[in-house]
Amino acid sequence: MKEQWGFEMNNLELGKYGEELAAKFLKKNKHKILEQNIKLKTGEIDIIAFDKIEKCICFIEVKTRIGDSYGLPREAVGLTRQHRYRNAAISYLKMKKLLNAKTRFDVIEILDDNITHIKNAF
Repeated sequence: MKEQWGFEMNNLELGKYGEELAAKFLKKNKHKILEQNIKLKTGEIDIIAFDKIEKCICFIEVKTRIGDSYGLPREAVGLTRQHRYRNAAISYLKMKKLLNAKTRFDVIEILDDNITHIKNAF
């Protein structure tokens, strides 16, 4: 169990909590949440949002950690995960008939109480 923010949670709960923080952060920063935790045959996408400023669809991987003893959260988004994310994004775009849409792949890193939005992460 992890304890932070005044309560205990397991890794799954920590991930869900981080995704909720990320969604709130995105909304405050001119993004419209289109989907959350979407599961496709080709993979899962944490958040799909529309960036109202840059006018693009963002596929966002959220990584939440308490402490950096295992490295920075962003370091967990390696080449294999990036490849699966791209495949899932293509499936989503095909399903929604948006293959010509401008897109971006971001990572939102939540480390303790700090949120870092890494645009065009891969």
